[in-house]
Amino acid sequence: MRVRTTAAVASLVLLTGCGAADMTKQASPFANAQGSKTVTLSVQSWVGAQANVAVAQYLLEHELGYRVDTVQVDEVPAWDALSQGRVDAILEDWGHPEQEQRYVDDKKTITRGGELGVTGHIGWYVPTYFAKQHPDVTNWKNLDKYADLMRTAESGGKGQLMDGSPSYVTNDKALVANLDLDYQVVFAGSEAAQITQIRQFAKEKKPFLTYWYAPQWLFKKVPMTEVKLPAYKEGCDADPAKVACAYPHTPLEKYLNSDFARSGGKAAAFLKKFRWTTEDQNEVALMIADQKLTPEQAAKKWVEGHESTWRTWLS
Repeated sequence: MRVRTTAAVASLVLLTGCGAADMTKQASPFANAQGSKTVTLSVQSWVGAQANVAVAQYLLEHELGYRVDTVQVDEVPAWDALSQGRVDAILEDWGHPEQEQRYVDDKKTITRGGELGVTGHIGWYVPTYFAKQHPDVTNWKNLDKYADLMRTAESGGKGQLMDGSPSYVTNDKALVANLDLDYQVVFAGSEAAQITQIRQFAKEKKPFLTYWYAPQWLFKKVPMTEVKLPAYKEGCDADPAKVACAYPHTPLEKYLNSDFARSGGKAAAFLKKFRWTTEDQNEVALMIADQKLTPEQAAKKWVEGHESTWRTWLS
């Protein structure tokens, strides 16, 4: 999940995290095919992004008569695939200023598709049951006081700051170093592995410190409280090595291949209008990740209950 700067799958299945292999070279041969009613969507591996694609795919297929191919591509390679027309759209981007400058502003091979309607935020979180017992833990200046309680076998004698996939672009290692904290970043390996670990800690009522993000359905199952890092200010994260501030709140955006944006007909128009709320996304994500519905089943259930929302995307 791209969150460092100021700006934050084949068939769709529930993936295990952002660390999945880059499939740029295996992108759909139907992307941008002239005269074809086929749309190819890039799918990031966190479940909120999968929820977006599940609903978009369901409506494109059942209401507009398109065939939809979905391809998993890691975050930065997804921009290359989109520019090349290997995929037609990215529905949830957390901010990649370098790619925006190169492809949107300079090469103009990618077009902004508008805001998704969801604001993303990354932060450090502790379980709410621990924050209630130790209210001062929610200020980063007091984290070292609890480092021993956060220690694990993997954290090398320091407190553990649990991250997800190593492929996520985060500030956490720099933050630990620049804030001089007695913590070690430990990667769970994927979003799914991180969720499993968080739920296990919560079941045992153990303290933990974790990188996490909203929107995310897990908050409904494991209440967590954010630790206040030094206030975010524009540009405070411009140098990745010197970051010493909180993550920004980022309105998540959609991007379309420019040729597709111009000639993609009803599909392109639909994707530009696709806009829903955090609550909508979490509803679908919860069905996929926790209730174990397939993405198509979850999308169908959401569509059946929210016609007043999605009908406007087709007009």
